[in-house]
Amino acid sequence: MTVDTELSKYYASRSYWLESSGDNLSQRPSLKEEIIVDVAILGAGFTGLWTAYYLIQQNPSLKIAIIEKHIAGYGASGRNAGWCSPKFSVTPDIALERYGTEITKELQLTMYNSVNEVERVITEENMAVDWKKAGFLKVSLEEHLLFQFENEMNTYRKLNLEENYQLLNKDLTDERIRVNGQKGSILTKVAAVLHPGKLVRQLARNIEKRGVKIYEQTEVIDIKEGEAVKSPKLIIKGGSVTAKVAVIIAGEAYLSQMEKFRRQIIPMYSSMILTEPLSEEQWASIGWENREAVGSNTLAQDYLQRTADRRILFGLGNGTPYRYASKISDSFDTSEHIIEWLMQRIKKWFPSISNVQFTHAWGGPIGVTSDWTPNFQFDKRTKVAKAFGYFGQGVSTSNLAGRILSDLINDKNTILTELPMVRHSSSKWVPEPFRWIGARFVQSEINRLDKRSELLGISPKGNTLAERIIRH
Repeated sequence: MTVDTELSKYYASRSYWLESSGDNLSQRPSLKEEIIVDVAILGAGFTGLWTAYYLIQQNPSLKIAIIEKHIAGYGASGRNAGWCSPKFSVTPDIALERYGTEITKELQLTMYNSVNEVERVITEENMAVDWKKAGFLKVSLEEHLLFQFENEMNTYRKLNLEENYQLLNKDLTDERIRVNGQKGSILTKVAAVLHPGKLVRQLARNIEKRGVKIYEQTEVIDIKEGEAVKSPKLIIKGGSVTAKVAVIIAGEAYLSQMEKFRRQIIPMYSSMILTEPLSEEQWASIGWENREAVGSNTLAQDYLQRTADRRILFGLGNGTPYRYASKISDSFDTSEHIIEWLMQRIKKWFPSISNVQFTHAWGGPIGVTSDWTPNFQFDKRTKVAKAFGYFGQGVSTSNLAGRILSDLINDKNTILTELPMVRHSSSKWVPEPFRWIGARFVQSEINRLDKRSELLGISPKGNTLAERIIRH
């Protein structure tokens, strides 16, 4: 590897996770020639790395090349909240409507197993990633929103999965974390927090030791699908990567920048801030000793992590506005307005740390499909596999994607390959300018409904146009 100091500084500035990953973010060599491999993967984020991990485990002789425009973990894999959650992008209520009880239950069990599988690999591969499996607390700061938790429990009872959850009143919630004005919470027992920057960088090094080649600073400009007598290939500037077995497309939100995927997935932004390390006295006022993942039950969800180095990460799912034609830019990652809102929000949650200093702010795009459902595909004819559209639930779902794609490519029929998002193709997003108009309208309405709920004590009913559009 080579170290371009300025480039390394740039990548470290993308998130606290990358900055503190324990890696100097040196750049792997680029590719500028034509090569032939067994498997070619676009994207060195969690999906591409996990897929390579499982493929090379099943067949150590495979020649695998991963092509990355920036560095491993540059995108959402190195910028997320650091949750490994059993949440799926489609809620159990909607899944019940779409798939029925049996399939919905199997899907949810699969998501629990995905969290446990990530933990298994971390332990087995001796990765130091600040992993803590203490559950996920969804907290309500409003009395009139508590009914949502009972509704959730009723859904889990229908699925016979209620033992994985627990309703907590105000006092029981305070025993775990003291949030100003909280009225109660629901605990998801199988969930964890981690340092995603450490995981993505260590996972990349792990598969390299097994023979996988990762080429960085290499942009894929086109994808050529295979046919019965031809192999698929990734076209890069100055060369190509031909794959005898499969090409895997794992670019998540960044796929929206390629013409072939322009209407398959759109980038929506999530933003977060990070405090300085808190003192013993400050932590004593908050509690939160178990480092549970924490979030809110508002439409634009707040999400929090207590980091292993004693900081608080506070984020907002409805970050900077959608940009026309799905444009992505560093300047969109966050904004002064969003940062200020987050700073005020965290002080509302924890008034005892109102004088805390903030050291980092970052964000980035997440991939969203038109029906909020991931697409996991492998076309045996063209030999092209795809996985994208995690809607912010990528740490666990990307591991599942890696296992599913490896099964599909190896022509294995398993429980995983029968899940409803496998071989699923979401309908295209509407063309511009309607996509921009719709996305901006929904983002604005979500904020308005949350403000109305907080000020008037009136819970969103789910019957507005915006709520129907985002129903998932």
